[in-house]
Amino acid sequence: MEQLDYEQMNGLSLAYIGDAIYELAVRNHLVSLGLTKVNDLQKKSRHYVSAKAHAALFDLMQTDQILNEQEMLYFKRGRNAKSYTKAKNTNAVSYRISTGVEAMFGYLYLSKQEERLTELMNWIYEQVESGRTQNA
Repeated sequence: MEQLDYEQMNGLSLAYIGDAIYELAVRNHLVSLGLTKVNDLQKKSRHYVSAKAHAALFDLMQTDQILNEQEMLYFKRGRNAKSYTKAKNTNAVSYRISTGVEAMFGYLYLSKQEERLTELMNWIYEQVESGRTQNA
């Protein structure tokens, strides 16, 4: 596969890649928990993969100060990108935050920071499964 130059990519392209990486990680995690019914998997995945979930998780990332300067830079690149699609089932602010989170994951994936990607995903699983995102 061709190596993409993430440094030159716009925020929406990074978010496009990041969305796929993030969703695949969540799906693998949910299946590894023993969930087998598609309906159950879909319901559970919404707690991780939605603009509302991303906004709650990002709020906790800021509270816990777990993102480094470079990750914040790529988050902002995605958040500030001019999107020509409308937010579905959420407000514009949550949609932009979600795009930022996805762009950050795209950056981590394309820059081959697998260990950091795994670390953040494990942190996310812990936050969601402890119920911490429900009040954020």
